[in-house]
Amino acid sequence: METLRTAERLHPRVSLWCLDEHRLGLKPIRRTVWAPTGQPFTCPVKPAYEWLYLYAFVNPETGHSRFWLVPVLNKDAYSAVMTAFAQSVGAGTDHHVLVVQDGAGFHVPAGQGHPPGIQTLTLPPYSPQLQPAERLWALTDATVANRAFDSLDDFTGVLAARCAWLETQPNLLT
Repeated sequence: METLRTAERLHPRVSLWCLDEHRLGLKPIRRTVWAPTGQPFTCPVKPAYEWLYLYAFVNPETGHSRFWLVPVLNKDAYSAVMTAFAQSVGAGTDHHVLVVQDGAGFHVPAGQGHPPGIQTLTLPPYSPQLQPAERLWALTDATVANRAFDSLDDFTGVLAARCAWLETQPNLLT
């Protein structure tokens, strides 16, 4: 058993995750849909401008994912989400996690830096095609597209249920 612990210290586990953020809210997302021939398609519209932000982490190799819904997009929210993510994947001295992210201005760790075991790699500007997490947005938007919500709480409930389901579908995300 002691040999195993020594080996873990000498050769820590390393995993790669990708991070991206997505702004969603009461402003409707419109998508093309099929309608019967000769029948116009009507879609409810209730324009409102309340937002929330979806942080998504995905491991492109395994398809495992983590999602956080937060009310703001700033350095404090980034630090809180990064800390929660590190805890959820067990990052630390025996598990190093490399997080690939874009160069958003708020991707700055708090004064104490990133949580132990977390290291970030910033992609070049204007390169969303290099970010595997960008592909998650079509999947997260699927249940809220072409729908009107009465409140941000209603919207959040539907989106949270979709994200929870996506976390159980690694084969879909790879």
